[in-house]
Amino acid sequence: MPGHAHDDTAGRVTVTEAAREAIAALRAAHGGPVMFVQSGGCCDGSDPMCFPAGELALGEGDLLLGVVDGCTFHIDADLYEALGRPRLVLDVAPGTPGGFSLAAGDGLHFVSRVNPPGNVPS
Repeated sequence: MPGHAHDDTAGRVTVTEAAREAIAALRAAHGGPVMFVQSGGCCDGSDPMCFPAGELALGEGDLLLGVVDGCTFHIDADLYEALGRPRLVLDVAPGTPGGFSLAAGDGLHFVSRVNPPGNVPS
């Protein structure tokens, strides 16, 4: 089943307060949850892409890393392994989103970074 979670991957993404606020605004604007798919870094860099929930078809190789504020976060299994199976932090940063991704706010886009063990995002 595409987008499935394995016991060892669920909950491996956390969210900052700034990203939480952006997600809440997007949920209100779109009338429901959004979904995140970690980009593999080809044409639009390696920022997570954000879409209204269900708008992007997931493939057999996509893993569900976690659910943040009711919104799923997916990554390609091979990419996840190549990155060393990290815990990710979803945040926002200045700039425009790549591709067809939803913006995180006026002049903002979503970013992800590796969360060192024991670190709690702010």
